[in-house]
Amino acid sequence: GKRDNDLILPINSSLSVTLHQDQLKTTTTAAASRDFTEDRLWLNGQEADVGHPRLQACLREVRRLARKRRGGSAEDVAPLNLSYKVHIATENNFPTAAGLASSAAGYACLVSALARLYGVEGELSEVARRGSGSACRSMMGGFVQWHRGERPDGRDSLAQQVAPETHWPELRVLVLVVSGEKKQVGSTAGMQTSVDTSPLLKHRAEVVVPERLALMVRHIRERDFEGFGQLTMQDSNQFHATCLDTFPPIFYLNDISRHIIALVHRFNTHHGRTKVAYTFDAGPNAVIFTLADTVAEFVEVVKRSFPPATNGDQFVRGLPVGSASLPEELLAAVAMEPVPGAVQYILHTQPGPGPQVVDDPSQHLLGADGLPRR
Repeated sequence: GKRDNDLILPINSSLSVTLHQDQLKTTTTAAASRDFTEDRLWLNGQEADVGHPRLQACLREVRRLARKRRGGSAEDVAPLNLSYKVHIATENNFPTAAGLASSAAGYACLVSALARLYGVEGELSEVARRGSGSACRSMMGGFVQWHRGERPDGRDSLAQQVAPETHWPELRVLVLVVSGEKKQVGSTAGMQTSVDTSPLLKHRAEVVVPERLALMVRHIRERDFEGFGQLTMQDSNQFHATCLDTFPPIFYLNDISRHIIALVHRFNTHHGRTKVAYTFDAGPNAVIFTLADTVAEFVEVVKRSFPPATNGDQFVRGLPVGSASLPEELLAAVAMEPVPGAVQYILHTQPGPGPQVVDDPSQHLLGADGLPRR
């Protein structure tokens, strides 16, 4: 939830894991030219509204920083190239607006590209926050905390890395894509309704989250998967409880999401400890945290519970997953009525770095004419 919708200031601090770009990424190319007659934007190959207020806020802020860096003030006539129009092309290699953080990746990538274009360096998480709150965390790799800040102007609402992506080499992430469809209730609108109507959200922001954040940072620093996994699940459950406490209630999870939750708990109960942990963003897709030595067994359990519909060879994507034979007692412990086709595919990834520069010109999305490459 937010305490200021224009500046995108949150009601509480938060923490996220940046995923690896070898598996999940947004690519953005930005160009400026005296020949461009207007700012233009293409998203996944289709021209989109460049006038979106959040996009404009990022553009304005980067240009302001560029002007400041050149020693002028906001009132000065901008140097010629600051008045040039920009063309921006951006693509996701994963479903957009389906609760997989496409706006976080998109705005972090956009701000990084614009900053390079305009020669702006330094603290950029505050600029990315103006596009999408969670984007400020995606400006860094690994484990990142977004400090809510106290100032009304938002200058102290920034992201800070807790640990780099190399800190916990065994940690793995499985994204179980249940639906790639756009959500019925967008995160922004949903959050505002929750802030306005949920007493539980208020209690969560003021009392629960500050305690949990300190604990979570400790679990990460100590690489304590038991503590990390349990707290991840408890916090996901409470977030969705605030959605239910919203009036009218919001349902981001669906029946398959709940099946996955039950499966995780059965799997852990069988092993007598937390070996896998789920978290759900504002959408039905499950993000599973586990350690490298558990991936193959858990993927096999998911395949048994949600048999692939037709894409057997494409069902597991990303990092390779070995094969595993399941002991009979494990199958008996987690057995549930199989739901064929309910999970569209599994994406296997790990924590990764923040925004990277793409040096290979063949990967750039705009051609020499400043228009999207076909």
